[in-house]
Amino acid sequence: MKREDLPDILYNIIKSFPNGSATMQQIFRRFWNLYKKKLNEADDIFYTWNYEIRWAATELRKQGRMKPAHSRENTRGGEDTSRIGIWEIW
Repeated sequence: MKREDLPDILYNIIKSFPNGSATMQQIFRRFWNLYKKKLNEADDIFYTWNYEIRWAATELRKQGRMKPAHSRENTRGGEDTSRIGIWEIW
């Protein structure tokens, strides 16, 4: 598995949840259950996959495939941002 694969993998994982949204914990758990056997201990991603999933979320947001995160800088809420603690795809 390569870092470049993760945005599409993450998108499909989030898509598999009702309404295309889930908590980070749900997403990370599903990723681990689906891909733990594909993570090779000889590869750095085995040790950094948690960080890399967050990077993939940023990439999806840049691509316009995932809603922006709700944050102090992005407090408008509503349909144009995800709810606090939730990752959502468009």
